[in-house]
Amino acid sequence: MKKKILNKVLAVMMLLMLVFTSCSNNSNSKAVGKDKLIGVAMPTQSSERWIKDGSNMKEKLEELGYEVFLQYAEDDVQVQLAQIETMIAKKVDCLVVASVDSSALINALQTAKEEGIPVISYDRLLMNTDAISYYASFDNEGVGRKIGEYIEEKAHLADGGEPQTIEFFMGSPDDNNAVLLYKGVMGVLQKYLDNGTLICKSGRTSFEETCILRWSQEVALQNCENYLSGFYANDKLDICCSAFDGFAYGIKAALEAAGYTKENWPIITGQDAEVMAVKNIIDGKQTATIFKNTELLADKCVGMVEAVIEGKEPEINDTETYDNGKMVVPSYLCEPLSLDVDNYKELVIDSGYYKEEDLLNAK
Repeated sequence: MKKKILNKVLAVMMLLMLVFTSCSNNSNSKAVGKDKLIGVAMPTQSSERWIKDGSNMKEKLEELGYEVFLQYAEDDVQVQLAQIETMIAKKVDCLVVASVDSSALINALQTAKEEGIPVISYDRLLMNTDAISYYASFDNEGVGRKIGEYIEEKAHLADGGEPQTIEFFMGSPDDNNAVLLYKGVMGVLQKYLDNGTLICKSGRTSFEETCILRWSQEVALQNCENYLSGFYANDKLDICCSAFDGFAYGIKAALEAAGYTKENWPIITGQDAEVMAVKNIIDGKQTATIFKNTELLADKCVGMVEAVIEGKEPEINDTETYDNGKMVVPSYLCEPLSLDVDNYKELVIDSGYYKEEDLLNAK
Protein backbone atom coordinates (compact mmCIF):
# COMPACT_ATOMS: atom_id res chain seq x y z
CA MET A 1 0.00 0.00 0.00
CA LYS A 2 2.78 2.41 0.93
CA LYS A 3 4.57 1.51 -2.28
CA LYS A 4 1.49 2.41 -4.34
CA ILE A 5 1.13 5.76 -2.55
CA LEU A 6 4.83 6.49 -3.08
CA ASN A 7 4.52 5.69 -6.80
CA LYS A 8 1.52 8.02 -7.10
CA VAL A 9 3.43 10.81 -5.35
CA LEU A 10 6.41 10.33 -7.69
CA ALA A 11 4.12 10.30 -10.73
CA VAL A 12 2.48 13.57 -9.64
CA MET A 13 5.89 15.17 -9.05
CA MET A 14 7.11 14.11 -12.50
CA LEU A 15 3.91 15.48 -14.07
CA LEU A 16 4.38 18.81 -12.29
CA MET A 17 7.99 18.97 -13.47
CA LEU A 18 6.90 18.35 -17.06
CA VAL A 19 4.23 21.03 -16.83
CA PHE A 20 6.71 23.51 -15.32
CA THR A 21 9.31 22.74 -18.00
CA SER A 22 6.73 23.07 -20.75
CA CYS A 23 5.53 26.41 -19.42
CA SER A 24 9.09 27.62 -19.06
CA ASN A 25 9.93 26.61 -22.61
CA ASN A 26 6.78 28.22 -23.99
CA SER A 27 7.57 31.41 -22.09
CA ASN A 28 11.09 31.54 -23.51
CA SER A 29 9.88 30.74 -27.02
CA LYS A 30 7.28 33.45 -26.92
CA ALA A 31 9.93 35.95 -25.84
CA VAL A 32 11.88 35.29 -29.02
CA GLY A 33 8.88 35.39 -31.31
CA LYS A 34 7.57 31.82 -31.54
CA ASP A 35 4.22 31.51 -33.32
CA LYS A 36 4.63 34.94 -34.94
CA LEU A 37 4.63 35.05 -38.74
CA ILE A 38 6.25 37.96 -40.56
CA GLY A 39 5.45 38.65 -44.21
CA VAL A 40 8.31 40.20 -46.20
CA ALA A 41 7.47 41.46 -49.71
CA MET A 42 10.50 42.38 -51.84
CA PRO A 43 10.33 43.82 -55.38
CA THR A 44 12.74 41.71 -57.42
CA GLN A 45 15.64 39.27 -57.52
CA SER A 46 17.01 40.83 -60.70
CA SER A 47 19.10 43.20 -58.60
CA GLU A 48 21.77 41.84 -56.27
CA ARG A 49 20.85 44.51 -53.75
CA TRP A 50 17.31 43.18 -53.17
CA ILE A 51 18.49 39.59 -52.85
CA LYS A 52 20.82 40.74 -50.08
CA ASP A 53 18.04 42.75 -48.41
CA GLY A 54 15.68 39.79 -48.39
CA SER A 55 18.22 37.30 -47.06
CA ASN A 56 19.42 39.74 -44.38
CA MET A 57 15.86 40.36 -43.22
CA LYS A 58 14.93 36.68 -43.15
CA GLU A 59 18.09 35.67 -41.28
CA LYS A 60 17.75 38.36 -38.62
CA LEU A 61 14.06 37.71 -38.03
CA GLU A 62 14.59 33.96 -37.78
CA GLU A 63 17.37 34.52 -35.25
CA LEU A 64 14.71 36.11 -33.03
CA GLY A 65 12.47 33.07 -33.47
CA TYR A 66 9.99 34.50 -35.97
CA GLU A 67 8.70 32.50 -38.91
CA VAL A 68 9.28 34.42 -42.15
CA PHE A 69 7.25 34.32 -45.35
CA LEU A 70 9.58 36.00 -47.89
CA GLN A 71 8.32 36.70 -51.42
CA TYR A 72 9.85 38.40 -54.48
CA ALA A 73 7.59 39.91 -57.16
CA GLU A 74 10.13 40.20 -60.01
CA ASP A 75 8.99 43.79 -60.62
CA ASP A 76 5.46 42.67 -61.46
CA VAL A 77 2.91 44.90 -59.72
CA GLN A 78 0.07 42.39 -59.84
CA VAL A 79 2.29 39.57 -58.58
CA GLN A 80 3.29 41.64 -55.55
CA LEU A 81 -0.32 42.58 -54.89
CA ALA A 82 -1.31 38.89 -54.92
CA GLN A 83 1.61 38.04 -52.63
CA ILE A 84 0.59 40.67 -50.09
CA GLU A 85 -3.05 39.57 -50.23
CA THR A 86 -1.87 36.02 -49.51
CA MET A 87 0.17 37.25 -46.55
CA ILE A 88 -2.89 39.03 -45.16
CA ALA A 89 -4.98 35.87 -45.68
CA LYS A 90 -2.32 33.93 -43.75
CA LYS A 91 -2.87 36.44 -40.92
CA VAL A 92 0.76 37.47 -40.66
CA ASP A 93 1.59 39.36 -37.49
CA CYS A 94 3.49 42.08 -39.33
CA LEU A 95 4.06 43.07 -42.99
CA VAL A 96 7.35 44.45 -44.31
CA VAL A 97 6.93 45.86 -47.82
CA ALA A 98 9.45 47.13 -50.36
CA SER A 99 7.02 47.99 -53.13
CA VAL A 100 7.17 47.64 -56.89
CA ASP A 101 4.48 50.32 -57.28
CA SER A 102 2.84 51.35 -54.04
CA SER A 103 -0.19 52.89 -55.78
CA ALA A 104 -1.38 49.36 -56.58
CA LEU A 105 -1.20 48.31 -52.92
CA ILE A 106 -3.43 50.94 -51.29
CA ASN A 107 -6.53 48.75 -50.94
CA ALA A 108 -4.57 45.72 -49.74
CA LEU A 109 -2.77 47.83 -47.15
CA GLN A 110 -6.12 49.20 -45.96
CA THR A 111 -7.27 45.59 -45.49
CA ALA A 112 -4.11 44.91 -43.46
CA LYS A 113 -4.92 47.89 -41.26
CA GLU A 114 -8.51 46.68 -40.74
CA GLU A 115 -7.16 43.25 -39.82
CA GLY A 116 -4.85 44.83 -37.24
CA ILE A 117 -1.67 43.92 -39.13
CA PRO A 118 1.07 46.54 -38.69
CA VAL A 119 2.89 47.53 -41.90
CA ILE A 120 6.50 48.66 -42.13
CA SER A 121 7.59 50.36 -45.33
CA TYR A 122 11.04 49.13 -46.30
CA ASP A 123 13.36 51.44 -48.26
CA ARG A 124 10.66 52.51 -50.75
CA LEU A 125 8.01 54.67 -49.12
CA LEU A 126 4.44 53.40 -49.44
CA MET A 127 2.46 56.35 -50.76
CA ASN A 128 -1.09 57.64 -50.16
CA THR A 129 -1.97 55.32 -47.31
CA ASP A 130 -2.32 55.73 -43.56
CA ALA A 131 -1.81 52.00 -42.98
CA ILE A 132 1.93 52.37 -42.28
CA SER A 133 3.40 52.13 -38.81
CA TYR A 134 7.02 53.02 -39.64
CA TYR A 135 9.50 53.50 -42.48
CA ALA A 136 13.08 52.18 -42.61
CA SER A 137 15.30 53.53 -45.35
CA PHE A 138 18.37 55.53 -46.24
CA ASP A 139 18.45 59.29 -46.52
CA ASN A 140 17.34 59.26 -50.15
CA GLU A 141 17.77 62.96 -50.80
CA GLY A 142 21.17 62.53 -49.16
CA VAL A 143 21.98 59.77 -51.68
CA GLY A 144 21.33 62.22 -54.53
CA ARG A 145 23.26 64.94 -52.77
CA LYS A 146 26.29 62.67 -52.42
CA ILE A 147 26.12 61.75 -56.12
CA GLY A 148 25.99 65.45 -57.02
CA GLU A 149 28.80 66.34 -54.63
CA TYR A 150 30.98 63.55 -55.99
CA ILE A 151 30.52 64.82 -59.55
CA GLU A 152 31.14 68.39 -58.37
CA GLU A 153 34.44 67.38 -56.77
CA LYS A 154 35.63 64.87 -59.39
CA ALA A 155 34.90 67.20 -62.33
CA HIS A 156 36.29 70.26 -60.46
CA LEU A 157 33.09 72.16 -61.25
CA ALA A 158 33.60 74.77 -58.55
CA ASP A 159 36.91 75.75 -60.16
CA GLY A 160 35.22 76.89 -63.37
CA GLY A 161 37.23 76.07 -66.47
CA GLU A 162 35.98 74.62 -69.74
CA PRO A 163 32.31 73.56 -69.86
CA GLN A 164 31.70 69.82 -69.50
CA THR A 165 28.88 67.72 -70.94
CA ILE A 166 26.51 65.67 -68.80
CA GLU A 167 23.53 63.35 -69.25
CA PHE A 168 21.15 62.15 -66.54
CA PHE A 169 19.80 58.67 -65.81
CA MET A 170 17.33 58.94 -62.95
CA GLY A 171 15.22 56.35 -61.13
CA SER A 172 11.71 54.98 -61.55
CA PRO A 173 8.81 57.47 -61.51
CA ASP A 174 6.74 55.13 -59.31
CA ASP A 175 9.43 55.13 -56.61
CA ASN A 176 9.34 58.11 -54.23
CA ASN A 177 13.02 57.51 -53.46
CA ALA A 178 13.87 58.36 -57.06
CA VAL A 179 12.14 61.73 -56.77
CA LEU A 180 14.07 62.55 -53.61
CA LEU A 181 17.35 61.36 -55.13
CA TYR A 182 16.80 63.64 -58.14
CA LYS A 183 16.09 66.54 -55.79
CA GLY A 184 19.39 65.87 -53.99
CA VAL A 185 21.35 65.67 -57.25
CA MET A 186 19.92 68.90 -58.61
CA GLY A 187 20.40 70.66 -55.30
CA VAL A 188 24.12 70.39 -56.07
CA LEU A 189 24.32 70.46 -59.89
CA GLN A 190 21.53 72.82 -60.97
CA LYS A 191 23.67 75.92 -60.48
CA TYR A 192 26.31 74.52 -62.83
CA LEU A 193 23.66 73.86 -65.49
CA ASP A 194 22.39 77.40 -65.00
CA ASN A 195 25.80 79.06 -65.37
CA GLY A 196 26.95 76.91 -68.31
CA THR A 197 29.66 74.98 -66.46
CA LEU A 198 27.64 71.85 -67.27
CA ILE A 199 25.99 71.36 -70.65
CA CYS A 200 23.32 68.73 -71.25
CA LYS A 201 23.21 68.45 -75.05
CA SER A 202 20.06 66.33 -75.10
CA GLY A 203 18.30 69.02 -73.07
CA ARG A 204 16.80 66.34 -70.88
CA THR A 205 17.32 67.52 -67.32
CA SER A 206 13.91 67.32 -65.62
CA PHE A 207 12.93 64.28 -63.59
CA GLU A 208 10.13 63.47 -66.04
CA GLU A 209 12.59 63.49 -68.95
CA THR A 210 15.32 61.46 -67.25
CA CYS A 211 13.44 58.93 -65.10
CA ILE A 212 13.60 55.25 -66.10
CA LEU A 213 10.63 53.02 -65.27
CA ARG A 214 11.34 50.06 -62.97
CA TRP A 215 15.01 51.05 -62.83
CA SER A 216 15.58 49.22 -66.14
CA GLN A 217 19.20 48.58 -67.16
CA GLU A 218 18.08 47.93 -70.73
CA VAL A 219 16.34 51.32 -71.01
CA ALA A 220 19.42 53.05 -69.57
CA LEU A 221 21.53 51.37 -72.26
CA GLN A 222 19.09 52.44 -75.00
CA ASN A 223 18.94 56.00 -73.68
CA CYS A 224 22.72 56.23 -73.59
CA GLU A 225 22.99 54.83 -77.15
CA ASN A 226 20.50 57.44 -78.32
CA TYR A 227 22.35 60.27 -76.60
CA LEU A 228 25.70 59.18 -78.02
CA SER A 229 24.45 58.84 -81.59
CA GLY A 230 22.16 61.86 -81.52
CA PHE A 231 24.20 64.44 -79.62
CA TYR A 232 27.77 63.23 -79.14
CA ALA A 233 28.79 61.88 -82.54
CA ASN A 234 31.40 64.65 -82.75
CA ASP A 235 31.71 65.58 -79.08
CA LYS A 236 32.73 63.76 -75.92
CA LEU A 237 30.27 62.91 -73.18
CA ASP A 238 32.10 63.84 -69.98
CA ILE A 239 29.69 62.84 -67.20
CA CYS A 240 26.95 60.23 -66.84
CA CYS A 241 24.95 61.08 -63.73
CA SER A 242 23.45 57.67 -62.98
CA ALA A 243 21.18 56.92 -60.02
CA PHE A 244 21.75 53.14 -59.98
CA ASP A 245 24.51 50.61 -60.59
CA GLY A 246 22.28 48.78 -63.06
CA PHE A 247 22.09 51.94 -65.15
CA ALA A 248 25.88 52.19 -65.01
CA TYR A 249 26.19 48.69 -66.54
CA GLY A 250 23.99 49.74 -69.46
CA ILE A 251 25.90 53.00 -69.86
CA LYS A 252 29.20 51.09 -69.88
CA ALA A 253 27.97 48.79 -72.65
CA ALA A 254 26.79 51.74 -74.76
CA LEU A 255 30.08 53.61 -74.31
CA GLU A 256 32.16 50.57 -75.24
CA ALA A 257 30.05 50.04 -78.37
CA ALA A 258 30.59 53.70 -79.29
CA GLY A 259 34.38 53.30 -79.03
CA TYR A 260 35.08 54.99 -75.71
CA THR A 261 38.33 53.87 -74.06
CA LYS A 262 40.23 54.42 -70.84
CA GLU A 263 41.64 57.67 -72.27
CA ASN A 264 38.27 59.35 -72.80
CA TRP A 265 36.07 57.40 -70.36
CA PRO A 266 33.48 59.64 -68.67
CA ILE A 267 32.62 59.95 -65.00
CA ILE A 268 29.89 57.38 -64.23
CA THR A 269 28.08 57.29 -60.90
CA GLY A 270 25.78 54.66 -59.41
CA GLN A 271 23.98 53.47 -56.29
CA ASP A 272 23.93 50.26 -54.23
CA ALA A 273 27.63 49.20 -54.38
CA GLU A 274 26.79 45.89 -56.05
CA VAL A 275 29.67 43.44 -56.46
CA MET A 276 29.86 44.05 -60.20
CA ALA A 277 29.80 47.81 -59.68
CA VAL A 278 32.72 47.64 -57.24
CA LYS A 279 34.63 45.45 -59.70
CA ASN A 280 33.92 47.95 -62.48
CA ILE A 281 35.18 50.74 -60.23
CA ILE A 282 38.41 48.82 -59.63
CA ASP A 283 38.71 48.26 -63.40
CA GLY A 284 38.08 51.93 -64.18
CA LYS A 285 34.74 51.36 -65.98
CA GLN A 286 32.61 53.03 -63.29
CA THR A 287 33.78 55.97 -61.23
CA ALA A 288 31.73 55.79 -58.06
CA THR A 289 28.67 54.33 -56.37
CA ILE A 290 26.70 54.93 -53.21
CA PHE A 291 27.25 52.29 -50.54
CA LYS A 292 24.10 51.56 -48.55
CA ASN A 293 24.78 49.04 -45.80
CA THR A 294 21.71 46.82 -46.13
CA GLU A 295 22.74 44.81 -43.07
CA LEU A 296 22.32 47.96 -40.99
CA LEU A 297 18.99 48.71 -42.68
CA ALA A 298 17.77 45.17 -41.97
CA ASP A 299 18.79 45.58 -38.30
CA LYS A 300 16.73 48.76 -37.99
CA CYS A 301 13.72 47.24 -39.73
CA VAL A 302 13.83 44.09 -37.61
CA GLY A 303 13.91 46.33 -34.54
CA MET A 304 10.73 47.99 -35.82
CA VAL A 305 9.06 44.60 -36.35
CA GLU A 306 9.93 43.49 -32.83
CA ALA A 307 8.69 46.76 -31.37
CA VAL A 308 5.30 46.78 -33.08
CA ILE A 309 4.65 43.15 -32.16
CA GLU A 310 5.54 43.86 -28.52
CA GLY A 311 3.63 47.14 -28.46
CA LYS A 312 6.75 49.25 -27.96
CA GLU A 313 8.25 52.29 -29.66
CA PRO A 314 11.15 51.51 -32.04
CA GLU A 315 14.19 53.68 -32.65
CA ILE A 316 13.40 56.47 -35.13
CA ASN A 317 15.39 59.54 -36.15
CA ASP A 318 13.03 61.43 -38.50
CA THR A 319 9.45 62.55 -37.90
CA GLU A 320 9.20 65.33 -40.50
CA THR A 321 10.58 64.37 -43.92
CA TYR A 322 8.51 61.49 -45.26
CA ASP A 323 4.99 62.72 -46.03
CA ASN A 324 3.34 60.06 -48.18
CA GLY A 325 0.27 62.13 -49.04
CA LYS A 326 -1.78 60.74 -46.16
CA MET A 327 0.55 60.99 -43.19
CA VAL A 328 4.07 61.87 -42.13
CA VAL A 329 5.61 58.47 -41.53
CA PRO A 330 7.94 58.04 -38.51
CA SER A 331 11.23 56.88 -39.99
CA TYR A 332 14.71 55.64 -39.34
CA LEU A 333 17.15 56.86 -41.99
CA CYS A 334 20.54 55.20 -42.39
CA GLU A 335 23.48 57.16 -43.78
CA PRO A 336 24.64 56.49 -47.36
CA LEU A 337 28.36 56.70 -48.22
CA SER A 338 30.20 57.49 -51.46
CA LEU A 339 32.46 54.65 -52.63
CA ASP A 340 35.21 54.82 -55.24
CA VAL A 341 38.57 53.24 -56.00
CA ASP A 342 40.19 55.08 -53.09
CA ASN A 343 37.97 53.80 -50.29
CA TYR A 344 36.24 50.60 -51.48
CA LYS A 345 38.57 48.37 -49.43
CA GLU A 346 37.76 50.20 -46.23
CA LEU A 347 34.01 50.26 -46.84
CA VAL A 348 33.24 46.81 -48.21
CA ILE A 349 36.30 44.56 -47.76
CA ASP A 350 37.74 45.50 -44.37
CA SER A 351 34.20 45.70 -42.96
CA GLY A 352 33.46 42.15 -44.13
CA TYR A 353 30.53 43.25 -46.31
CA TYR A 354 32.20 41.53 -49.30
CA LYS A 355 35.17 39.21 -49.67
CA GLU A 356 38.04 39.79 -52.08
CA GLU A 357 37.05 36.64 -53.98
CA ASP A 358 33.52 38.07 -54.45
CA LEU A 359 35.06 40.87 -56.50
CA LEU A 360 37.46 38.60 -58.36
CA ASN A 361 34.65 36.23 -59.35
CA ALA A 362 32.10 38.88 -60.31
CA LYS A 363 30.71 38.50 -63.83
